[in-house]
Amino acid sequence: AMDALPACEHIRHMWTQRLFGAQANVEVWQSLLAIHSLVIPPREYSEAWLKYASLCRKTGRSSLCYKALTKLLNYNEQLQQLESPFSPSVDPEIGFAWLKYIWYTGQREQALVTLQEFIRAQRGSHTLQARCHLKVGMWTQELHESPQQNDFGLILSAYRNATILNKNWYKAWHHWALFNFDIVSYNENKQQRNRAGGIPYVVAAVNGFIRSIALGVSNARGHVQQDILRLLTLWFRYGSIAEVERALAEGFNILPIETWLDVIPQIIARINSPDAVIRNSIHNLLIRIGKAHPQALIYPVTVASKSHIQARRDAAKKILSEMEGFAPLLVEQAKLVSKELIRVAILWIEMWHEALEEASRLYFAEGNIDGMFAVLRPMHELLQRGAQTQRELEFQQKLGQNLDEAKEFCDKYCQSKQEKDLQKAWENYYNVFRTINKLLGRITSIELEHASPELKAAKDLELSIPGQYRPGEPIVSIQSVEETLSIITSKQRPRKCTMIGSNGKPYQYLLKGHEDLRQDERVMQLFGLVNTLLHNDRECSRRDLQIVRYSVIPLSPNSGLIEWVPDCDTLHILVREYRENRKILLNIENRLMLAMAPDFENLPVIGKVEVFQHALTSTTGQDLNKVLWLKSNNAEDWLLRRTNYTRSLALMSMVGYILGLGDRHPSNLMLHKYTGKIVHIDFGDCFEVAMQREKFPEKVPFRLTRMLVNAMEVSGIEGTFRFTCESVMKVLRANKGSVMAMLEAFVHDPLINWRLLGGEKQNRNFEPEAKDTPPADNHAPSMQQHPPPPRGMAPFDSEEAEGSGSSQGST
Repeated sequence: AMDALPACEHIRHMWTQRLFGAQANVEVWQSLLAIHSLVIPPREYSEAWLKYASLCRKTGRSSLCYKALTKLLNYNEQLQQLESPFSPSVDPEIGFAWLKYIWYTGQREQALVTLQEFIRAQRGSHTLQARCHLKVGMWTQELHESPQQNDFGLILSAYRNATILNKNWYKAWHHWALFNFDIVSYNENKQQRNRAGGIPYVVAAVNGFIRSIALGVSNARGHVQQDILRLLTLWFRYGSIAEVERALAEGFNILPIETWLDVIPQIIARINSPDAVIRNSIHNLLIRIGKAHPQALIYPVTVASKSHIQARRDAAKKILSEMEGFAPLLVEQAKLVSKELIRVAILWIEMWHEALEEASRLYFAEGNIDGMFAVLRPMHELLQRGAQTQRELEFQQKLGQNLDEAKEFCDKYCQSKQEKDLQKAWENYYNVFRTINKLLGRITSIELEHASPELKAAKDLELSIPGQYRPGEPIVSIQSVEETLSIITSKQRPRKCTMIGSNGKPYQYLLKGHEDLRQDERVMQLFGLVNTLLHNDRECSRRDLQIVRYSVIPLSPNSGLIEWVPDCDTLHILVREYRENRKILLNIENRLMLAMAPDFENLPVIGKVEVFQHALTSTTGQDLNKVLWLKSNNAEDWLLRRTNYTRSLALMSMVGYILGLGDRHPSNLMLHKYTGKIVHIDFGDCFEVAMQREKFPEKVPFRLTRMLVNAMEVSGIEGTFRFTCESVMKVLRANKGSVMAMLEAFVHDPLINWRLLGGEKQNRNFEPEAKDTPPADNHAPSMQQHPPPPRGMAPFDSEEAEGSGSSQGST
C-alpha cells in the first residue's frame, strides 16, 4: 500500500500535465474530468477543477462554472446546504474563484465588498493575496467607468499592494503603471498640467512600465507593446524633467536592447525633438541599438538622413557618422543601395513627368507662379549636375535642349515679369511632356546596366536583405540584385525587384517611387499587434484569424520597398480576366448607366440611384463568386477557400473600420490563389481621411459591395461573416488599451499626423483611384485638364483608357 501511494501520485501528476496541455475547450475538459473524478475526488483535484471553472466562466457557460465550483464544496447535513466558500476549512483559492463567478453573474457590488473582507482575513499565499488586491483595483475601475479623483487612492493602493506582495508579476506592474498613466492623462485633459503635482505619477508610471516590460519580455507574456508605446509617450512628453530623466536612464540600463527594435520607427520620428535633453537621450539609445543590432537600425536612419527637414537630416547624419566608427562597411553599403534603389525607383523621365504635371496644375489651375518655380527649380538643378548613368544621358540628349530653353525663358520672366516669357517656357515644357508620355509607354523594364551600374556591381554585401533581419537568427545578406526590373503597368509604375540572399534564395519586392511608405510601415505594426491579440483569443485562434502581413521598407520620404506577396491577384485583375474570357465588357455596368442616362452626372440623387439600380438589375454581380469556384480543384477546396475568403474579409473590415481605412477599390484588394484569403495593400488613407475629402468622400465604414457579398454564397453576411466580425470586434474591445496605444502612436508621430491635418498631400494622392488603377476624371487639374493655351495645342492624354473605375463600381 505504501508503494502504491507514490505511484498514484505520479499518475495524478501525469493526468494533470496532460489535462493542462489539452485544447482549451469546455467539452474536452468536461469529458476528461468526468473520467478523472471516478478515481480522484474533486476536492483533492482542485487545481484542475478551478481551471475548468475558469474556462467555463470565460466562455460564457455560467451554469457549468457553478456546478464545477459546488463540486469543490462539502454538503453540510445539519444545515441542509453547501458549506460557505469562505469557511476556514475551504481552500482560499476556491473562495477567490467563487467571488469571480459572483462578479461574472452581475452581483458586482457584493463581489467587491466580499473580496475586500476576504483580503482583510489575510488567508492564502502571498501570490493569492496579490491576485485579490489586483482584482480590487480592476473591479473598482470597472464599477466607476471613469474614476474620479476620490477613487484614485483606493485603486492605486490596491495595485501597489499587488506589486509588493508579488514583485515579479507582470500583470500587477502593468496595471499599476497603466493607472498612473491614466491619472497623468486625466490631469492633462482637465488642464491641470501642474508639473510639480503630476510628476510623481509620471515617475511611478515610468518605473512601472519599465518593470512590466522587463517581466513581459523575459516571460514572453502580456501586451508588452502597449507598455513600450506608453513609455515612449511619457518619454517624449516629460523626458526633460530631471526625475523622469533619471528613471528613464535607469530603465534603459535594465531593459534588454531588443525591447526597442519593434518601435524604432516611432523613436526615429522624434529624432529632431526640440528639447535638447530628450534629443540626446534618443541619440544615445539609438547608438546603443546600432552597436547591438546595426542591421535593424541602418535602413530607418538612412531614410531619416534624406529628410527635407534640416534638423532631422542633421540628427540622422550624426548617428550615421557615429555608426561608421563601429560598422563602416555596413553604413557605406546601406548608403549605396539606398541611393541606387531610389535612382531606379524614379527615373529622370518620371521625375520630370510628375514635376511638369504638378507645375502645370499650380500655374494654369491656381495661378501660383511661385509654387510652379518651387517645383521646377530643383529639377533644373538636378539636370545641371549632369548625368551619371546611360539612361540619364539619353534623357539629357533627347530633352535637355528643350528644358534648357524653357529654363532660359523662366529666368527671363523672373527679370522682366512679362507673361509672354512664361508662355514660351510652357511651349517647351509641353513639348517635353508630350515626348515623355510617348517614351514612358515604351519602357516596360529597366536594365541595371543602364539605370544603375553601381547596383549591378554590388555583390556579396554585408547589408541584410531588407525586412528580413531577425535578432538571434542568422543574417541573410544581399548577394546580388537581379539585372532586370520589370515595370508594372499602373499610374505609379512600380518595379518588380528581386534580390538574391546569401542563402541562395530569391527575395522579391515591389519598388515604389512617388509615394511615402512610412504610414504603411506603421500600419503593419498595428496588424502585428492585432494578430497577437487574435492568436491569444481561443475562438479567433481556432478559426485561424490572422491578417496577412508583409515587410514595408521606406528608402526615402517618397520611395520604398514592399515585400512581394506571392500567389496573389488583385480583384480587378480577376474580374477583368473573367469578363474578357467570356467576351463581357469590362465596364458593362458603366455602359448600361450611360445608355440609360447619357447626362448621368447632371441628374439629381434620386435619378442617379434609379440609373445605378438599373445597371445592377441588368447584371448578375457573380464574377468573384464564379472566380472562386472555377479556380478551386474540387468542392472541398472551394468550401475551404470560400470560408477563408469570408473570414479574412470580415476581419479586415473590422480592423479597417477601427483604423478609418479608405480607398478600398478592387486594385487595393488581393485574393490569395490557394488559401482564398483577402490581402489588403496601400494604406495611405487612414483615420477617415477618405471620408473628409472634398471630392467623392467615402461615407461607408468598409467596402461590402454586392460582388463581395455574392462571393460569400447562400448565407451572405448573416453567417460566417457576421460571426467573425463580432468575434474580432469583441477581441479589439477587450484589448482596447493596447489598440489605442498603437493608434495614439500614429497621431503623436510628427511624420504621420500631417496627413490628418491635411498637409503635404503631394506624396499621396487622396483621390479614389490614384494608385494602381488608371485615374478617373476626379483628379486634381493637371497637364491633361489644363494644356498650355498658346497655339491651341490639344491636350495629350497619357493615361490608359482601361476603365477600371467601372469594375470598381460593380465589385
